[in-house]
Amino acid sequence: MPVLTRLIPSPVVVDIRPGALNDLAGVLADQRICSSTGKLAIAISGGSGAVLRERLEPSLPNAEWFEVGGGTLDDAIKLADAIKKGRYDAVVGLGGGKIIDCAKFAAARVGLPLVAVATNLSHDGLCSPVATLDNDAGRGSYGVPNPIAVVIDLDVIREAPVRFVRSGIGDALSNISAIADWELAARERGEDIDGLAAAMARQAGEAVLRHPGGVGDDGFLQVLAEGLVLTGIAMSVSGDSRPASGACHEINHAFDLLFPKRAASHGEQCGLGAAFAMFLRGAREESLYMVEVLRRHGLPVTPEEIGFTVDEFVQVVEYAPQTRPGRYTILEHLNLNSDQIKDAYADYAKAIGS
Repeated sequence: MPVLTRLIPSPVVVDIRPGALNDLAGVLADQRICSSTGKLAIAISGGSGAVLRERLEPSLPNAEWFEVGGGTLDDAIKLADAIKKGRYDAVVGLGGGKIIDCAKFAAARVGLPLVAVATNLSHDGLCSPVATLDNDAGRGSYGVPNPIAVVIDLDVIREAPVRFVRSGIGDALSNISAIADWELAARERGEDIDGLAAAMARQAGEAVLRHPGGVGDDGFLQVLAEGLVLTGIAMSVSGDSRPASGACHEINHAFDLLFPKRAASHGEQCGLGAAFAMFLRGAREESLYMVEVLRRHGLPVTPEEIGFTVDEFVQVVEYAPQTRPGRYTILEHLNLNSDQIKDAYADYAKAIGS
């Protein structure tokens, strides 16, 4: 009897621990990633990346360093053009989400493997098959291969501003709402669910939700980092962002599009969106527990906490379905008008004691 399996696109190396950066040269010497010459193109920011360059440069003598200006499509194209002029074995994205997304796009454009070395845990994009870049129309998502390796040094993560960790928490917790939306689409629209991708994303979110630790604990940071990596792999398994993107991310995108100069962090908006979406779907206990955990980690649970009025939040929720045409979530299912959203938010605010 034949044994049927499928290949899962995932990194060949995932190194998450305190001090992981000290062994980066060894990871990059892995001949599944580089040849014996180990010629690398390393993309960094002008801030934390420049500091880490001083630390790492002696152990990476065959590397060339490229400073990336920001997180735009133009920045990524400029990086790709610069890398194309040399002969490299791999591209290394060393920094936060913007740097890694630029490096992902550039590596894909020139046909090289990408090694993601994350210096913060702000969202699940560090291991996803998507590069999110600002463009002339606002912000776009571009399909790219998964990183061939992921390195996360928890000592470096602790040195980053705590708001980045909090953002990652909100993004991870939103998986729970996203999977609920996927299941809703399956019931109402017959949409296929990839059970493996859903299981990976759900367990990543639940692990962060249930962990008793805080942003300063290695144990919690380990679980958060692993959860964000698993979420990225879940998106590769399913072939799209469905395991990690539902009403929560529609709300996030609406904040970004309607109020681009006032929007909060990705994870803050996704966490708030997830808690409200869970309340809308009637999962009151789950919503209240999510609110409790978000508050414990210092994340917002009301629009006022990120500088928006209730009326502006109502506008965001009403507009949110337009950000992902064709995606079916609790927002499309309920199809609430502005008055109904305002009433639902009043019930939510009362339930969470706001």
